[in-house]
Amino acid sequence: MRYFLKISFQGAAYHGWQIQPRDVSVQETIEKALAMVLRQETPITGAGRTDAGVNATTMYAHFDTTAPIDTTQLARSLNGILPQDIAINAVIPVHDDAHARFDATSRTYKYFAHIGKSPLLRDTSWQCAPGLDFALMNEAAKRLLDYEDFTSFSKLHTDVKTNNCHITHAQWTKCESIDTNVEQWVFTITADRFLRNMVRAIVGTLVEVGRHKITVEDFCRIIEQKDRCAAGTSMPAHALYLWDVEYPYLMHNA
Repeated sequence: MRYFLKISFQGAAYHGWQIQPRDVSVQETIEKALAMVLRQETPITGAGRTDAGVNATTMYAHFDTTAPIDTTQLARSLNGILPQDIAINAVIPVHDDAHARFDATSRTYKYFAHIGKSPLLRDTSWQCAPGLDFALMNEAAKRLLDYEDFTSFSKLHTDVKTNNCHITHAQWTKCESIDTNVEQWVFTITADRFLRNMVRAIVGTLVEVGRHKITVEDFCRIIEQKDRCAAGTSMPAHALYLWDVEYPYLMHNA
């Protein structure tokens, strides 16, 4: 039988989602907890990879068992073993062919930024200097929907077969902050798939637009060059969140 885990985690202590030879990952940590509870090695397959330090409010992964399980009890047992920076929010029965990675129809990321110094946000949001032109950044962000090949925003030397992605939403919006002393913004982007480092590279290049260092037309030319060296810097990981993953057979945020 196949089950989905609905997971959230803070990524600061982990070298990304995927198992690494010498570094601790979120996947490895959950697999060890599953092995303890189910008393057998139980590999999991995630909806995708997150880079070192990136967080997730919603990540899905699937695993198989030979017999039905009590999903509520399993979630409770796993949360009792896992560290405080990883939570299992639900265990969901799915059909045997369900696949956490290949069946996902869209993924949404959010990148948080705040203007001014905030002790409350320093671990969850990127501190930026006053003066960013968010209206111009949104004008550039809209242009992302006109393209498919995002080689310019992909980490070099990856093993993917294509750098094409279908972006359906990309926008900066002002958001309510837990720190009322600062102004906070969030960049939300949704696509069918993302490349490694893609969101942080896009945000870094949009910030160049917001600083008036490049124009919206320059931003488009950077995409068209298909050259990572032409794009902006990769932004800090701590402010990036995998926010949602959607499947045709799961209710939204099930």
